Amino acid sequence: MKTTQTLAAVMIAASALITGCSTSNTQPTNYSSMSNDSTYGVIDSIQIVRLDPATSGVGAVAGGLIGALAGNQVGSGSGRTAATAAGAIGGAVVGNQVERSRNQPYDAYQITVRLDNGEYRTVNQDSVYDLRVGNRVRMVEGRVYRY
Repeated sequence: MKTTQTLAAVMIAASALITGCSTSNTQPTNYSSMSNDSTYGVIDSIQIVRLDPATSGVGAVAGGLIGALAGNQVGSGSGRTAATAAGAIGGAVVGNQVERSRNQPYDAYQITVRLDNGEYRTVNQDSVYDLRVGNRVRMVEGRVYRY
């Protein structure tokens, strides 16, 4: 029973570590709170880019826990411990691949804007509507709008 408790503690610590190391999307800069010079500009370029969303680590953690539980049902003694560890590692790999396959890459428009204060900002948007290179634009909450 003590081995099971130790194993559970190790799995919880490992899942917390994996989740803590996962990447997450940062909040877009709130351009409306900046001065007017930094929210207005001219479109410098528009390109189509393929975005590949990063995995959050949830699939790996869930897969690792399920794999550890399945591995814990095999054998006894040190064989059970080895099977549990192998199940956790294998489950984490499979869980990560399942999550990656659900987050398919997609195309987006990468818009580079030369702001009135001389800075350049790049924004990824799902569409450009009527935006063209050279248009005067305003940036609001991480999106570009024709001005």
